[in-house]
Amino acid sequence: MDTIDCKDCITDGTLPSEPLLEGDSGKIKNATEKISYDPLDASTFTHPVTLPNSSITIEFCDRCRWLHRATWVSTELFLTFPPPIINGIHIVPLNSEKTAGRFRVWLSLSTGPYLVWDRKIEGRFPELKELKQRVRDKIQPGKSLGHSDK
Repeated sequence: MDTIDCKDCITDGTLPSEPLLEGDSGKIKNATEKISYDPLDASTFTHPVTLPNSSITIEFCDRCRWLHRATWVSTELFLTFPPPIINGIHIVPLNSEKTAGRFRVWLSLSTGPYLVWDRKIEGRFPELKELKQRVRDKIQPGKSLGHSDK
């Protein structure tokens, strides 16, 4: 069977020569040093270095069973704003009296968190068109959203 390798994937058993976290010590390795890597040995894994780009957090009430809505919204946002525009999307289920009925979308920027949508304040769930426009206006003001801009 033929295998297709991603142009970015490494097949020689070494990691790329860029700064990486070294094991549990948290120290950054020298940029030119290569680390022996075994995809089946967890001791050779490194935690991904967090990039300084924006990220999105979706908080939702788990008791209201809004997981599917949260994952759908996260997928749509990732398709519209792929990395490196959005570094990551975090889905946070909440299950308490205090967070009952919550559905919030936050945008984390270098200047701090920004509340994009709150279901209780707005009185409804976001239409994806509106949500994409609000995120776009904060992270890529000139970007065309195609049919979502009409």
